[in-house]
Amino acid sequence: MATRTPEGYPHAPRARRYRGRMSPASSSTRAGAGGLAALALLHAAWAAGSSWPLPSRAELADAVIGREGGEVPSPAACMLVAALLAAAAALVGAGPSPRSRLRLLAARAVVGTLSLRAAAGLAGHTELLSPGSCSPRFRELDRRLYAPLCAALAVLSLPAASRRPAPFCGARCMR
Repeated sequence: MATRTPEGYPHAPRARRYRGRMSPASSSTRAGAGGLAALALLHAAWAAGSSWPLPSRAELADAVIGREGGEVPSPAACMLVAALLAAAAALVGAGPSPRSRLRLLAARAVVGTLSLRAAAGLAGHTELLSPGSCSPRFRELDRRLYAPLCAALAVLSLPAASRRPAPFCGARCMR
């Protein structure tokens, strides 16, 4: 009887190489999932009425939403974003799935969305994705913090969006 490795393939060289410790792809997806989960919790806190890390909701609207003197989004909108971020964290944390096309497509959508948000922020055109996001404070934070964070999360989530082929194991797989 063939022995099974952690990845489920008999005698897979890639799986044996990382026996007892996480592979770089696993570390990456777990870090990306952790970042997305932290952002989900932050959005849930904002839905509950918190203004953390800023002292007031008005400053939160200016720094995070880009509306100087405006209102923050409704609690329902914040919870929707929190739920989407939590789903993205679960999807990315599950890692790559060569067998599930839907999960692969969803992971690719997460990476694509984060990449698009990063590109728009770095180019200074976030208002195209989120109309009204044009306060000077938001633009500065967007270029220095939000867009690079989205780019980093996209890169960390990338292994979950790739279809890794099964390693070749010759006739041993046919037993």
